[in-house]
Amino acid sequence: MPSLRRLSRPFALLLAGILIGAALTPLALRASQQLFALSPGDSLVVTCETSIGGYVTGAQARIECAAPDSGAEDDAPPAAIPTPAPADEAAPAVELTGLRAGQVVSGVLVVEALVAGGDAARVVFTLDGPQPARHTERRAPYFFLGDDGGRPRGWDTATFPDGDYTLAVELTTADGQTAEERVSFRVANGALPDEGEEGPGTLPDRESLDDPPAARGALEYGVAAHLFYIDRRAPLDAVRRAGFGWVRQQIHWKDIEGPTPGNYAWGELDPLVDEVDRAGLRLLIAVVRSPAFHTADGGDGLPADPRTFGDFVAALAERYRGKVQAIEVWNEQNLAHENGGRVTLEDAGRYVELLREAYTRIKAVDESIVVLAGPPSSTGITDPAVAVSDTEYLAAMYSYQGGVIRDYFDAQAVHPGGAANPPETFPGDAPSTADGWTDHPTFYFRHVENVRQLMVEHGLEDRPVWITEFGWATRNTTPGYEFGNQVSYQEQAEYIVGAMRWTAEHYPWVEAMFLWNLNFAPLHAKEGQPLHEQASFSILDGAGRPRPAYIAVQRYLAGR
Repeated sequence: MPSLRRLSRPFALLLAGILIGAALTPLALRASQQLFALSPGDSLVVTCETSIGGYVTGAQARIECAAPDSGAEDDAPPAAIPTPAPADEAAPAVELTGLRAGQVVSGVLVVEALVAGGDAARVVFTLDGPQPARHTERRAPYFFLGDDGGRPRGWDTATFPDGDYTLAVELTTADGQTAEERVSFRVANGALPDEGEEGPGTLPDRESLDDPPAARGALEYGVAAHLFYIDRRAPLDAVRRAGFGWVRQQIHWKDIEGPTPGNYAWGELDPLVDEVDRAGLRLLIAVVRSPAFHTADGGDGLPADPRTFGDFVAALAERYRGKVQAIEVWNEQNLAHENGGRVTLEDAGRYVELLREAYTRIKAVDESIVVLAGPPSSTGITDPAVAVSDTEYLAAMYSYQGGVIRDYFDAQAVHPGGAANPPETFPGDAPSTADGWTDHPTFYFRHVENVRQLMVEHGLEDRPVWITEFGWATRNTTPGYEFGNQVSYQEQAEYIVGAMRWTAEHYPWVEAMFLWNLNFAPLHAKEGQPLHEQASFSILDGAGRPRPAYIAVQRYLAGR
């Protein structure tokens, strides 16, 4: 390896001297190389055991020591010296993503250097400002502050003082070429950006969160989270920093009522509800799973007597009055495993009876609570051991007893699919190029349009839609979710924001939408299943750090 040291003389003059053979002293030569970045005013001396050669092109230089004599003729030519790349060969280039010039930022950012013209041997990030930082990456992907297996660690700007910063990134290729990009911006975690300035991580203030949806006049956004038996401070802070105003939490009725009917042990739900409320967030609770003593078969499907469910949700509404803003009556009730192991079209009528009882009892306690008709899973399968087609199930719900359901729900919850299909695609309209899972409408986010059409056909166009789960899986090992292996983290980010934008622009009848999910990756990582399908939908990674989708959502919501 050449011996390198910094001097105070100008680099350009010294390098010229080196290339004509100046300042040569003996050195034990090793067959290796070292890349060295110099700042303005720095100098460099290289000493070799034998002769030295190389080239200078633009801002890059390559210096090589010739191989030592190994017994060949004294007049043997020196070892070949590389020549500059041809002029027409693409020069390396680097681009910073996650930051824009003049942007005001807060919260957690993912900043990545995208390299063109070949892989870099080294990418150096240099942050200048009130708190400088420096980080070097030697393998793609190139994230400021690094990554874990391709997942960015993220930069929490809240740990840095507010002020003006410049982030510079310099790449050096294996053949010594370099390229640089820099962006200047402002960190402002202590205050909201000035009006008109955009930036990720702007937290809504409490006053705006407390305005009712009708008064705000805009599409509401929330996220499904797992908040039981964990330290809730970090995930709730992540919800706020992303810009969501709602949290959706599913609860199991059977875990609260028992061991005898009417005996409610609220346990962990009490502090959970309180902490969500203190965070200034609205709470949607989805209730599923009957106690065995309330079902005909001893399972956990729909209760035999709807009044038992009415008793439970009335007690829930009373206990958390003012702290629970919406209740979803069951979840994907057209699936056999959500209905005690078997489901038929006749169960749609049983469900309407359950919804009627729940709506009546909840509204008697608190008229302001939004009661959602449960969302059937998007599926075209009809098999008692598996599912009933969602459109068939909904049609049966809407037709039961001449449409009695009209008086017993405030909004219809929907769970559109996505598979590996971008949100704007749809069969026969905008075909997807995904590999498989493209031949049925239920594989597409826009299947929500078919649900809306059913509502219109049954005279329910005055009821809004709430999308209470949407999202895209990424790489996972769960059978049946192989489509996620086609979706990168970056594509997941693009599809999620694309669905939010598409909904805002095309679906005025959608009142709220909830992303699936926030933090199931940390949950499954602790259980030793980091590639479970639920974890793959998560916008936080197994260590609770932001994935690209989190940053994309944060930026989208901040710029609304």
